[in-house]
Amino acid sequence: MKQPCVYIVANRRNGTLYVGVTSDLVRRASQHRQGVVEGFTRRYGCKMLVWYEQHENMESAILREKQIKGGSRARKLALIEVMNPQWRDLYESIL
Repeated sequence: MKQPCVYIVANRRNGTLYVGVTSDLVRRASQHRQGVVEGFTRRYGCKMLVWYEQHENMESAILREKQIKGGSRARKLALIEVMNPQWRDLYESIL
């Protein structure tokens, strides 16, 4: 199902974080898990989907992504801790 989402992937609990936006979270999370796309997430092994937020449209998702990216690491960690305090990989839950 396609729906605009902002998401965070990590390489481990409290590890390296990547914030992204997509219209197809299942496909994008799968790409991160498989390491098929060159770049930051592949280089740092960010494969665990640890947080996501659905949006009505891509414009609001992009604005939220920019807001999160512009925030501190502590704020990103707080977002994850509220939704996913165990830092489980949420990939299976979105299938």
